[in-house]
Amino acid sequence: MKYVIGTLSCLLLCLYNYAQDTSGVNEVATGLRADGKIYVVVAVVVTILLGLVIYLISLDRKISRLEKQGT
Repeated sequence: MKYVIGTLSCLLLCLYNYAQDTSGVNEVATGLRADGKIYVVVAVVVTILLGLVIYLISLDRKISRLEKQGT
């Protein structure tokens, strides 16, 4: 059992180190970040998440109001 756990931890450590490889950073910079479009993507994601939070808050208030009326 210790052998299996040790082998799995070594494999996961190798994968973690491989994921930290930064040799392709310049290739990433030529994409959305280089064009400045990443800010548009972030703004859209934040807007969608903010809309969902506002919707959930309003839904919670409506449900609370209906629960108070029912009792």
